[in-house]
Amino acid sequence: MSKMYVVGIGPGAYEQMTGKAIRALQESDVIIGYTVYVDLVKEYFPDKEFMTTPMKKEVDRCVLAFKEAQKGKNVSMICSGDAGVYGMAGLMYEVGASYPDVEIEIIPGVTAALGGASVLGAPLIHDFCLISLSDLLTPWEKIETRLLCASQADFVICLYNPSSHKRHDYLQKACDLMLRYKSPETVCGIVSNIAREGEEYQIMTLKELRDTQVDMFTTVFIGNSQTKELSGKMVTPRGYKGV
Repeated sequence: MSKMYVVGIGPGAYEQMTGKAIRALQESDVIIGYTVYVDLVKEYFPDKEFMTTPMKKEVDRCVLAFKEAQKGKNVSMICSGDAGVYGMAGLMYEVGASYPDVEIEIIPGVTAALGGASVLGAPLIHDFCLISLSDLLTPWEKIETRLLCASQADFVICLYNPSSHKRHDYLQKACDLMLRYKSPETVCGIVSNIAREGEEYQIMTLKELRDTQVDMFTTVFIGNSQTKELSGKMVTPRGYKGV
């Protein structure tokens, strides 16, 4: 039976890939992915066959991967971050139902929430949630509800896909919603180009975040009512006694 790996390659840097992910890619004959992600790993696996599809061709990419596996090849479908967090794992199982002769194995990776948190300090020490601001596959009304409920429950909130050319004001809209339940002085942080060239971070208040311009390569962190800035880092206490 052919093997299909669905591999989370982490935020970008080779050294932030897991050992298991590296082994899966080494054992693959073909590596398939979105063009940007393939470019991140290509130099480290020069003897492999690479195939790419552009954005919004996810189903075509999955079908391509299974057809290659049916030729008797071991195939890796790569995703940035973790394959099971806004990645391709679910779609691969859906498409894979038509290819029962191909075995699927999911290889986890470091998602942007974890990679970005390590840059900012320790913002996710207590309960937190991930919310994508992309309304490409999720209605904005549903995103609004999730932002309001998470804010009312005092979660630390990590935002993926906070902005794009078509959604340049979505972060501002999200901040306005969160400000209904969170203080304007809530400690927040942003990290751009996590584990890639040009990585940088900034800590600010929720009020300041509202008027901050970000791009699609930025991950946004909004603290809870206990989150604070310590020595230039964003820290959410767990609540240990004696500290």
